[in-house]
Amino acid sequence: MSIDLPPTFRFGASTAAYQIEGAVTAGGRGPSIWDTFCAEPGRIVDGSSGEQACDHYHRYAEDVALLKGLGVDGYRLSIAWPRIRPTGSGAVNAEGVAFYDRVLDELLEAGIEPMATLYHWDLPQALEDAGGWLARETAERFGEYAAICAERFGDRVAQWVPVNEPNVASLMGYALGIDAPGKALMFDALPAAHHLLLAHGRGAQALRAGGAKQVGCANNHAPMWTASDSDGDLAATGLFDDLWNNLFADPMLTGAHPEDLAPFFADQPEDDLAVINQPLDFYGVNYYNPYLVAAAAEGSEMPFDHRDIEGYPTTDLNWPVVPDGLREQLVTLDRRYDDLPPVVITESGCSYNVGPDVDGVVDDQPRIDYLDSHLRAVAAAIDEGVDVRGYFTWSLIDNFEWSEGYTQRFGLVHVDYETQKRTTKKSYDWFAAVIAANRKARP
Repeated sequence: MSIDLPPTFRFGASTAAYQIEGAVTAGGRGPSIWDTFCAEPGRIVDGSSGEQACDHYHRYAEDVALLKGLGVDGYRLSIAWPRIRPTGSGAVNAEGVAFYDRVLDELLEAGIEPMATLYHWDLPQALEDAGGWLARETAERFGEYAAICAERFGDRVAQWVPVNEPNVASLMGYALGIDAPGKALMFDALPAAHHLLLAHGRGAQALRAGGAKQVGCANNHAPMWTASDSDGDLAATGLFDDLWNNLFADPMLTGAHPEDLAPFFADQPEDDLAVINQPLDFYGVNYYNPYLVAAAAEGSEMPFDHRDIEGYPTTDLNWPVVPDGLREQLVTLDRRYDDLPPVVITESGCSYNVGPDVDGVVDDQPRIDYLDSHLRAVAAAIDEGVDVRGYFTWSLIDNFEWSEGYTQRFGLVHVDYETQKRTTKKSYDWFAAVIAANRKARP
């Protein structure tokens, strides 16, 4: 049980609006790209959608009580753009603002600091119809939305994340078409990556102007392992490392693109990099697993191939469990960036689909093992000099898992989607005990 983390270390849990809220037509909410995407046959593994999800919109008080029971310091939620501005621009939706007022007040009453993500992939459909993240105007509208949120919620939000995982949103949504809006543009999706970065910068500026206390990010990072020492495999690994990791971290932290990718952005306004390179109070890292990369096979659409990582256990989503990859990634970031802000693990978790047994007990020991090993990996990174301040597990409750629908369960709390009954898992009790032990050591 004992994990050697600093007594000031902060623990939390994370969720995202579309994955848990449901109530997609309630309270004046407008349609998002995920509503549209889910309605297209064959897009979601089980044909489901976030229409009901975990009904958090009506059950938020119950979920905040679960957070209080965990004893977390903070809760990372996302604010749904379509609830605040249903078409992405125009009038503010008072009912949407009132919903998040209630959630934030409930969190503060429970002694939990909110960390609010402004964009966790639920782009208003009206903006997608006007070009989506391929259009520069979307980043400008995002800046306006961020200013609204700073004005309405800034007195209660402790930490802000403008854009969640811009690499995943651009690659999976615009390059490969696996996620909403389902465009398979390959390298023609790079403007979407740039505009998501610009949205981060515009959002950070608006939040600062509105008096935000702390502004950070939540970038998905993965160590890049090469399949062999051949020139082809090394070059392919370096390219994917730039596309996945450095294309997003470099502009945020250094104000420059990776050298090999800079020509792709030569037609973008030069001032954009200064906008993107905003001061950050914390650097959020979302970590799940490394990638093993090889040179592309002949005839491949992409210039690299992904290989299975063998020799490690896997989650029910078939992702390899490599806790030392988290230590490796944290050390890599610390060595690459001279002025790396304090780091917060803004997401890290695993899918195991075990449900309640005949006695109502959810014995998810593999999740306990996962969390234990990853927290120890964070402790090892701290020992190597990386300034890591906190760990937010993904996720508080089972939820709609994007294109996987309801086939994967990441939560510390089991959700019966038919009855909406919440059942805490053994991992919930374990995580609560770890938090309590750490809290006892605090001055």
